[in-house]
Amino acid sequence: METEHKQDIIKKFATKEGDTGSTEVQVAVLTEDIKNLTEHLRSNKKDHSTRRGLLAKVTRRRKLLAYLKRKNHESYLNLLKELGIRHRG
Repeated sequence: METEHKQDIIKKFATKEGDTGSTEVQVAVLTEDIKNLTEHLRSNKKDHSTRRGLLAKVTRRRKLLAYLKRKNHESYLNLLKELGIRHRG
């Protein structure tokens, strides 16, 4: 992911000035990485090391979303809507 693009994502989802590590920012950055890796795997079907990395990122994002759902349900729902992620229950 390009540095400028990542900085734009961080600015958009930051909860306060200088925020780079909040759950919302981490989920947004992981979502962008997941989209890029998914696109890469469409044309490189045998790239198993990338597939393994993708699964690790999906798992990490799912855990962060579960944490956010427990701690701040409203922020969780807003984040899902903004990122276009489907949620379960």
